[in-house]
Amino acid sequence: MNKKTISALFCWLIVSFSVSANEWGKTGHRVVGEIAQQHLTPKASKKINELLGGMSLAFVSIYADEIRSDGRYDHLAPWHYVNMPADQTYQYAEKNPEGDIVTAMETCIKILKDPKSTQEDKSFYLKLLVHFIGDIHQPLHAGRKEDKGGNDIQVFWFGDTTNLHTLWDSGLIDHYQMSYTELAAHLPKTGEAKKERLMRTPMLDWIHESQALANNIYEQTPANAKLGYVYHYQHFETVRQQLLVAGLRLAATLNMIFDPQ
Repeated sequence: MNKKTISALFCWLIVSFSVSANEWGKTGHRVVGEIAQQHLTPKASKKINELLGGMSLAFVSIYADEIRSDGRYDHLAPWHYVNMPADQTYQYAEKNPEGDIVTAMETCIKILKDPKSTQEDKSFYLKLLVHFIGDIHQPLHAGRKEDKGGNDIQVFWFGDTTNLHTLWDSGLIDHYQMSYTELAAHLPKTGEAKKERLMRTPMLDWIHESQALANNIYEQTPANAKLGYVYHYQHFETVRQQLLVAGLRLAATLNMIFDPQ
């Protein structure tokens, strides 16, 4: 292998790592899309199918991460998260002037509900919304500013170096070694009354729930902790629950937009 090939391979590895380290893993996002697809009304499903050209919510769920390699969308980077001090709620915390995941979801919803929006814009912001609702249910997307939502907290996962944010984005899910369809089919079972309550929860409560979970994660995961089977056993149920809730709330949001009756 010549030096030029090695250099190209090294650059590819750097780019690949930087992208994967900033997403709620592809599997997690696809689980959220799959659950949402199962809970759409027929009318909402038809309109979404038209906007996405037949692509499923699971398929488009990682679009917002894929475009991060395109410099034209650098301004969307802060839309994937919100940082707050542990003891402050979103309402009282200092806001990022470049926006955050709350303003991102509100912007997407506004454009999707606007009859004057073009089909191209609606398709674009629908893909973003699918991703952002998944993101906010990953607790560390509502983490602390000083450590970039856990990105600056190093831990060891089965002996390999990673960071707390990446562990919760993808490490816990990938260790389970299920496809997104298998994982979606094996999420916690929820009664209809509780399911309806979860789907009606206001958006700001999503933020508060994730922040509370993030605070617990910080307390239970010190820097340089050596983590493995016990940690997975203790926390994977939270991951499963958050994936389910995200999917239900994504469906509820899309039904509200495309089938308000």
